[in-house]
Amino acid sequence: MRSATIPARSEQIDYVANELLQRAALLTRLLVRQLGGELSRTELGLLKTLAGGARRITELAELEGLAQPTITITIKQLEEQGLVTRTRQSDDGRVVLVTLTETGKAALEDYSDELRAVLGDYLAEISDEHVEALATATGTLAQLIDLLQQRPTRRAARTVKEER
Repeated sequence: MRSATIPARSEQIDYVANELLQRAALLTRLLVRQLGGELSRTELGLLKTLAGGARRITELAELEGLAQPTITITIKQLEEQGLVTRTRQSDDGRVVLVTLTETGKAALEDYSDELRAVLGDYLAEISDEHVEALATATGTLAQLIDLLQQRPTRRAARTVKEER
């Protein structure tokens, strides 16, 4: 028999589904504000995505969940700062590939170092038990991200069903 103090799995799932995204987004906003850097969260997200290799504009828009014109404008701004380069794909000139420059890699590394230091300072102020819980939650979050990356989006799945 379950203890009355331990929420049922369905209640835990509901709680996480309701709270996780807004709390993660708030954490990100607060940390970016703490750093007070020159780059926006959107720009930092794009640089982080590009750290994995060159991407097409359309792919970046899908991965970042932004409209293609928004991505194009943001990429142009990053290019003007020397953080990324845009090139046409050799076999299809319509395709634009975006690549992180060495300056972009250095900026992303500096940001990551600063972020770790700031977050580390805050984590040092909370209990060992809470740090352990966050370490466990971080691993679990990585598993959730893997699941999300392996499956098509619901919108893409609906489109495939409609085409049948």
